[in-house]
Amino acid sequence: MSRTAHEADRDGTRTPHGSAAGPRRPWVVGVSGASGTPYAASVLRALLRAGRPVDLVISRAARLTLLDETGIRLRDAHWRQDVADWLAVNPGTGKPDPALADGVPADDPELLHYWPAGDLAAGPSSGSYPARGMIVAPASAASVAGMALGLSKDLLQRAASVTLKERRPLVVVVRETPLSGPVLRQLAELDAAGAVIVPAAPGFYAGPATVLDLVDFVAGRALEAAGVADAPALYRRWTGELGAARRNTSA
Repeated sequence: MSRTAHEADRDGTRTPHGSAAGPRRPWVVGVSGASGTPYAASVLRALLRAGRPVDLVISRAARLTLLDETGIRLRDAHWRQDVADWLAVNPGTGKPDPALADGVPADDPELLHYWPAGDLAAGPSSGSYPARGMIVAPASAASVAGMALGLSKDLLQRAASVTLKERRPLVVVVRETPLSGPVLRQLAELDAAGAVIVPAAPGFYAGPATVLDLVDFVAGRALEAAGVADAPALYRRWTGELGAARRNTSA
């Protein structure tokens, strides 16, 4: 699974594998075909704003969901522009909101790299690749089954299997409802293997006012579960004071 020090991206750019400060250690963000691509966008925006390198893997089914939910067609040859457009989509309106992408360096090859889901020779497919961990958001029932059974049918499943075997953080943001018995058992198996299961279920104590607030709550909890301590705060934390969020929102 070894790679040269620098490898050409599909769009002609170069893939960084480190700098004078040390080897590049990315978070792998996997996007499966479940509805909920705004959760992945929120996770990506937070990681990139924090200066955390990201390796992005989008399943074939997720491409269809992304097209359906945002109108954006992800193209391997133009992935950087397509991802930048995606990160600027407001989930409440479905329309571009340039303010959402402020401070998100999606054009920085040191920070963001994309691997096609069919590339099983990609960096995250090997345990020797220096990833910090992985967040799968959203996670479909099919991806949960693949991760729990270790199927490695695509790069997303393979990267998750590698994350588990290397004892790195794996956060699974499951977004299916209702959950069947087999899926519940597979989620329990992932929990037993060391993964953290974060249902895409926002809390309302934070005083959400927009759809984006609800999305950011789930993304923020996923980042915390992964141990990303320096990501921007995405939601108002519970302080122990009843009604605090409601009063702050009305003020």
